[in-house]
Amino acid sequence: MSSLELGNLAYLVLLTSAVAFWFFGSNRQSLGKTMQHAVLWGLIFLGVIAVVGLWDDIRSTVIPTQSVFSDSGRIEIPRGQDGHYRLTLDVNDAPVTFIVDTGASDIVLSKSDARRVGFDPDTLPYYGRAMTANGEVKTAPVTLKRVALEGIEDHNVSARINGGEMGQSLLGMAYLQRYDQITISGNRMILTR
Repeated sequence: MSSLELGNLAYLVLLTSAVAFWFFGSNRQSLGKTMQHAVLWGLIFLGVIAVVGLWDDIRSTVIPTQSVFSDSGRIEIPRGQDGHYRLTLDVNDAPVTFIVDTGASDIVLSKSDARRVGFDPDTLPYYGRAMTANGEVKTAPVTLKRVALEGIEDHNVSARINGGEMGQSLLGMAYLQRYDQITISGNRMILTR
């Protein structure tokens, strides 16, 4: 520690001691009550820290999830806080969460999701091209052996792997057109087969 830092530390210790001495001196009549309040505020502070630290877990349990009514072939997808609809499908027996994108032509997997479902994105030929909001990207065509959602199952489904960086996979019209009806009502998207 430099002499400047030691001086600052000594000043802070002296200042804290003076404030603590004044506080306890002026509240010595009700020291027990003061300690109760200090403990209460300490617990409130710890509670706030816990909520902030666990916020993602709390939010994931509070946000509504997709509902599947397999007997009627109907899927209800709630709109997320960001305005997007998300649907989790089993792709080659691995769960993949997609953003439902009616503006996308195909199913487009991110590189990380492609690895999870059994593809090696580093060895695929990226000869396809797609126009996105961020410009043109290269894509690699693949075939998904199995795409399933509860009782609804499809085999040999065409898809593409995005050659660029992509935060989340997209569920485009190539998959959505397999449904007889797509309805948006309130804050829900309803797919009926």
